[in-house]
Amino acid sequence: MTAERKEEAREKFLLGGIVVKAGLSKADRAFLLGGLLELATVIPGSSEHRWPRDIGEEAFKAPSLDSSSQRVEENAGWR
Repeated sequence: MTAERKEEAREKFLLGGIVVKAGLSKADRAFLLGGLLELATVIPGSSEHRWPRDIGEEAFKAPSLDSSSQRVEENAGWR
C-alpha cells in the first residue's frame, strides 16, 4: 500500500469515527450524505458555520452517543 493510499484510508477511518461519535452509525446513508452536502454549502467563518462548529467542538469533549439515541432511531434504515 502506498503512502497516499494509507493516508486516504486513515482519513476515511477518522471520518467514520465522527459518524459513530454523533450516534449516526445506523442512520440512512442518503440522509447522512444529504446533510453533509447541505453543510458543504455553508461559508466558513459565517454565523451559519460557527453554530454547528461550536456544537461539534463540545461533542468532541463528550462521550459518544449510544446507538439507542432518539436521532439514530428516527433516521435508521440503510439503503
